[in-house]
Amino acid sequence: MATWANLGLQDSASPLMEQLNFFHDHTILILIMITVLIAYVMFMLFFNQFTNRYLLHGQTIEIIWTILPAIILMFIAFPSLRLLYLLNEINSPLITLKAIGHQWYWSYEYSNFLNLKFDSYMIPTNELNLNGFRLLNVDNRIILPLNNQIRILVTATDVLHSWTVPSLGVKIDATPGRLNQTNFLINQSGLFFGQCSEICGANHSFMPIVIESIPMNYFIKWVSSQLN
Repeated sequence: MATWANLGLQDSASPLMEQLNFFHDHTILILIMITVLIAYVMFMLFFNQFTNRYLLHGQTIEIIWTILPAIILMFIAFPSLRLLYLLNEINSPLITLKAIGHQWYWSYEYSNFLNLKFDSYMIPTNELNLNGFRLLNVDNRIILPLNNQIRILVTATDVLHSWTVPSLGVKIDATPGRLNQTNFLINQSGLFFGQCSEICGANHSFMPIVIESIPMNYFIKWVSSQLN
């Protein structure tokens, strides 16, 4: 989860988020190189005393400053397209989770387990434990197994919502009358927090998402306890 004065991206907990972090660093490096070059050129212009009264055109430099930015954009575009296709790839998911956005809570259904379903509400501030996170804790967490492909289907019943968990690299819109899907894989155990990131109304920021990642044997025990 995001912490105080955290200016960078959150630590990744999935392979897709790792790739997003790599692409972010790659793009920032290119932007820094461009910024330094332009700053150097502009700085030198203040001290440059060379003039050429007969200079009318410079085809060579115009070709260079047309082709060079195009090449730089290709270095950004190709990794971006690769990552875009990776994010949309569905690789034989083991579990399908359905998330339904309401005002102002989420409902979840485990389609593989006799349609196991529950609602997930934010815990009010006056009911939080001392070690709870304000505006982030929920009464029913999403329980998912480690190192397994998870497919999530997202929709809404009233207005636009957005199911977003930054540390997993997942952000998908919940649109009424439409079923969107994406996939992710959690490669470490722990708690992962997210929120609705769509401007869906006055209380859209009070729709937290909490995922608890556990080993498969504990996940099977949890499912059994919920179905009994």
